[in-house]
Amino acid sequence: MNKVYKTISIIIPAYNEVKTIESVISKVKNLKFKNLKKQIIVVDDGSNDGTRDLISKMFGVDVILHEKNKGKGGALKTGISSASGDIITFQDADLEYDPEDLKKLIVPIISNKALVTYGSRFLSNKKYSSIFFLGNKFLSFTTTLFYGQKITDMETCYKVFDAELLKSIKFESLSFDFEPEITAKVLKRKIRIIELPIEYYPRNAKEGKKIKVSDGFKALYVLLKNRF
Repeated sequence: MNKVYKTISIIIPAYNEVKTIESVISKVKNLKFKNLKKQIIVVDDGSNDGTRDLISKMFGVDVILHEKNKGKGGALKTGISSASGDIITFQDADLEYDPEDLKKLIVPIISNKALVTYGSRFLSNKKYSSIFFLGNKFLSFTTTLFYGQKITDMETCYKVFDAELLKSIKFESLSFDFEPEITAKVLKRKIRIIELPIEYYPRNAKEGKKIKVSDGFKALYVLLKNRF
């Protein structure tokens, strides 16, 4: 019997994103999903730049405040535990990803063709050459090698899940290594991940990008740890 999906929860983890958070939330609010109600959860991860004050005044979003910074994974775990939707997805608080892409990413799930979909930046026509993208390509190749399913963009923010599946997985990671952990644990269950091309507008460290080269080594360790 096919599952009927009625609600999608969009979790936005935020840490010191006062310059972009309002625009991101506005774009997510304006998303129109056919036959799906929308829950928007914003988890402020201990911001000190005015982000938490800004989001606390917003209507139409569920705001959760961390008193101390826990890391992206910690913020996502908080959001997942508070999500009430049948589908759960993530949205970064910067402007690197276009929320409109979520419309096509939910299609395989609501049509009961998949339990998990990823938005892949490497399936689009754009070419990326920064050290972060080269590292992601290596980590995605490693994921494919270790877990037997081709993944082109393991580190993508846009991961969409059947909520029941996602909530059945126990996570340990509190930082950016949440991405490889969640991917590894889904693939170990032999669950197929469908990837679809998405748009991407990268920013640099001066513009607020927070991921570091050291996070790549942590990701590799997580992939190894969960494989063996």
